[in-house]
Amino acid sequence: MVFVAVVLYFLLACALSWMVLFPAGRAYVSRRLELVGSRFQRSVQNIARRGGVQAGALGSESALAVRQGGNFLREHKWTAVAALVIMLLPAGVAWMASSRTMVGGFDAPVREANQQVADLLHGEQLVPPPALPPMLFMTPEVEVVRPNLVSASRDWALLDKEYSQRLLQAFRIMKERHGYDMAILEGYRSPERQDALAAQGSNVTNAKAFQSWHQYGLAADCAFLRDGKLVISERDPWAMRGYQLFGEVAESLGLTWGGRWKMMDFGHTELRVDGVRKK
Repeated sequence: MVFVAVVLYFLLACALSWMVLFPAGRAYVSRRLELVGSRFQRSVQNIARRGGVQAGALGSESALAVRQGGNFLREHKWTAVAALVIMLLPAGVAWMASSRTMVGGFDAPVREANQQVADLLHGEQLVPPPALPPMLFMTPEVEVVRPNLVSASRDWALLDKEYSQRLLQAFRIMKERHGYDMAILEGYRSPERQDALAAQGSNVTNAKAFQSWHQYGLAADCAFLRDGKLVISERDPWAMRGYQLFGEVAESLGLTWGGRWKMMDFGHTELRVDGVRKK
């Protein structure tokens, strides 16, 4: 709406400037005003013939006023220019003020959305949690969902520093705001392991070696801890609710969440960096 108003003001200013500053413009407008006045006079006279003499007098006076207006513009062009400037000045000031307000209005949400990430990257450096016992990754419940998980790397030191800080911040938010304790299932993944997983079929992964962000330390698979046990299954309503919250938190921190993919991977997040991963 502001843009449309500005355009209309611009067109109006151009038309008035052409009319006031150029003789041809003044002559054209004067002719048009006289023509309109004549038409108006004839219309009123027709009404006067039906309704009385007063209407005719009114039409004559109106036409005379229109002609006088055209003569005034021709004779007092600089006065008209001054009037035009005075008329447009408040609108220009209002537009400039609204522009500053609009810019601020769009900047503020962006600053608020990025403030959490900025604080994370330039403020406190979070420390990874202690390593969990390997036996937690060998239970029958875990093996059903993620076979051979015990051999996966959960070394935070092998992850990209920026990604690991964002993921740790996600863990903190999930605990403090939503009451979920989280654990990393697999972080860095070697090219050999990636190829081995890809060989198991598309139901496991479609990515071969160096086609996954895991090979660059920019991805991790995570799950939840409840009563000292890992909870991975999406059939668990509590876990499924946790995955949804985790996805919202991860995306607010600038991470990509696997829960939005066609082959959904609810515990997966990654930090995509241009020019890193092979196509």
